[in-house]
Amino acid sequence: MQAHKANGNLTEDRTVVMRRYTPSDNREVLRIFQEGMMEMVADTAFRGLLYHPESQLLYAAVTVSIYVLTGSIWLACCILPLVLGARYHYSRKVVNRYLERAQDMHDIDQYYMESSVHCLWVAEIGGSVVGMVAAHCLQDGSIELLRMSVDQRFRCQRVGVALGQQVLKFARLCARSSSSTTTSVVLGTTAYMAAPHRLYLALGFRCVGITEGFSTPGIERSLLERAFYRVRHHHYKVDLK
Repeated sequence: MQAHKANGNLTEDRTVVMRRYTPSDNREVLRIFQEGMMEMVADTAFRGLLYHPESQLLYAAVTVSIYVLTGSIWLACCILPLVLGARYHYSRKVVNRYLERAQDMHDIDQYYMESSVHCLWVAEIGGSVVGMVAAHCLQDGSIELLRMSVDQRFRCQRVGVALGQQVLKFARLCARSSSSTTTSVVLGTTAYMAAPHRLYLALGFRCVGITEGFSTPGIERSLLERAFYRVRHHHYKVDLK
């Protein structure tokens, strides 16, 4: 990592530099993307449970039923760790299938770099790739922000802000095109962590809807998956001026 002298001391250069993706970035981009997606496993399994009262009622009903049928408090108390384990297992299973089916990340050049209305950028600090974000033009003309992810070691250093601003800048350039119908930027997230939502609001997005029981790509909707995997999808939008 680059460094420079300031006041006689060596200090790291923490400037965030945005640039277009190149094939040499592929390894780091996939690592950041996969690590970011795997964070969603625990987020969905544990934090997500707090936001789904219907799941809480189901698990509580099962616990009470087991106690009534067996009369064993010990057996009933074992339900909670079993439930959390099952939620983690199915969350991980869905996320792994999602990673396998994310075709755009398996051929970034074809999906993002061979068109003037799609693109993928990386953020660098000191010459190291620390984040990524993509823009995709939808059929209605709006630009979708997607694949935003920041290396865990470089969080809280305004990398996410730089990534989001890059997509907004790209969308405004598209909107100025004489043939463009671009009027807004949209994104969707299933994150329960507060940090991503704070970032989107800080960038000027507003939440325009929530889909309960969202069918994540990669879910098979089996009985067990419906019982132990459930997410809500937040829809965000910012209008371009």
